[in-house]
Amino acid sequence: MGMTDVLIVGAGPTGLVLACDLARRGAAVRIVDRSPAPPRTSRAKGPNPRSLEILDDLGVAEEVLAAGSAPLPMLKYRDRRPVAEADPWADSAPSPDARYDRGWLIAQWRLEGILRDRLAGYGVRVEPGREVVGLAQGRNEDDRSDAGDGCDGGDGEQHVDVTYADGQTGRARYVVGCDGAHSSVRKLLGITFEGTTAEDQVMVCGDVDLAEGVLDRSRWHQWFDEDGAVMLCPIPGTRTGWWFQAGPERDGRGRPLAPTADGFRRLLAHHTALPGQDLTRAELLSTYRVNVRMADRFRAGRVLLAGDAAHVHAIAGGLGMNTGIQDAFNLGWKLGLVLAGHADAELLDTYEEERLPVAARTLDLTSERLRATLEAIRRPGGGLDAAITPDTTGLGVGYRWSSLAAGGRAPGAGQPGPRAGDRAPDAPCADAATGERTRLHRVFAGPRTTVLGFGPGSAAVLRETADAYGGDAGVRVCRVYAAHEDRAGAEPGAVVDDEGHAAAAYGTGASGVTGAGTVVVVRPDHHVGVLAPADDARSVREYLRRLHGTGRSAERSPGMVDAVR
Repeated sequence: MGMTDVLIVGAGPTGLVLACDLARRGAAVRIVDRSPAPPRTSRAKGPNPRSLEILDDLGVAEEVLAAGSAPLPMLKYRDRRPVAEADPWADSAPSPDARYDRGWLIAQWRLEGILRDRLAGYGVRVEPGREVVGLAQGRNEDDRSDAGDGCDGGDGEQHVDVTYADGQTGRARYVVGCDGAHSSVRKLLGITFEGTTAEDQVMVCGDVDLAEGVLDRSRWHQWFDEDGAVMLCPIPGTRTGWWFQAGPERDGRGRPLAPTADGFRRLLAHHTALPGQDLTRAELLSTYRVNVRMADRFRAGRVLLAGDAAHVHAIAGGLGMNTGIQDAFNLGWKLGLVLAGHADAELLDTYEEERLPVAARTLDLTSERLRATLEAIRRPGGGLDAAITPDTTGLGVGYRWSSLAAGGRAPGAGQPGPRAGDRAPDAPCADAATGERTRLHRVFAGPRTTVLGFGPGSAAVLRETADAYGGDAGVRVCRVYAAHEDRAGAEPGAVVDDEGHAAAAYGTGASGVTGAGTVVVVRPDHHVGVLAPADDARSVREYLRRLHGTGRSAERSPGMVDAVR
């Protein structure tokens, strides 16, 4: 087989998001999975607000929203009687800087199907029944940065040789293990997976059918008793399907029993007022143990780890799949720029630099939410709403410590607006040419770095950037006009901040009118790289050079401006 740019091992949400992101950048991608058919697992209940932003960037959010449902209020029972109801989202609403204020319920297999369809649109299909059993890196195997390694394809020696269980082989410039908690890729690399498995904290799960009409499908029902629990949440897009989670049955010595359909019926009859025979079907049965583990590194040469292959944590707060999707979105653009020859391969070191601390914090957060939930359900009326906090939206995750957050001057303490490393806020605005409604995250969408200019003083740095990087170099410029500014001769793709939300979100309101203005470099994953006064062209230039090389020479194509779609 010929050389592929990136081999992705594992076709769950993490691997599929990474494959979609790389494929739309024009990278040659293969994605393999050891399962002979797409796995139908009963685990993740859906994307959180930050993951919805990523799915929106990939062009599938509308489909995901249509296939799922909003999160449901939780009805809690004790001794078979309803005792409390909670809607953790009752007081939340979309805001100008965040379109999605809550996660979304969708079966994981349904989400994976949507992502597989999107990937097929790029001509890439998951290769099922392919298990990786061997990895051998070309030279510089232990060189973590591989700087100047000819990763644009000029150097044929840099690669990973891959062996499959059926004896076939392949070759890739990079391999990413997205193959779950029992990752073969991680084991083949010999990377340790330190942490604990709580053998006593066990839950049985499955997808079940209940007789029609026996339970209200507008609620997530939760029975918490002193001797166990049953939770039933309706599966969107089905008439009678429910997610079933429960404390396990135990044998005479207190050891948890494996889940079975009859066991689920006994648990249902014991904790709820429903007869066991109301449960007509049970499948995708599994046992979940609280695992809190993390790889000690996410990169070994040309092989990287993402999602559960790199970290697993308590289920509380629903951050497992979401952390993996966000890993993939951090890694995809970096691999894309390295493969295209714009950035040095040491850019890939920033993946671990940024995501490993996030994984560590997520382990702590989910363990704390699990503790709070276990505490809450001891009291009548307590339930899973204890696991949901603003921290679980993912919108607050940033990388202020990163070497990619070093550009420009940060706003002083107490000043509004994001700092380098933070998520770049969204804001509603209007297209300067057509007046059509749009928003900044729509401007950012697609695999490019965006340079925003606020205030008249930003025109020069935007023009310089467009001259150097316009066209196919992966950088777009966007002038953000205040409502009162003269827009005659506005560049294609410019927007009007007609309601002032962009100025408020980026803290440019005070200086944007009379001062030099502000320039913001937004990475392809919607994080701020540079936030600087518009006369600090050097910070912008140096930052873009690190990600995109020197660009093209200004003489070859003067005055080109990258239109924003």
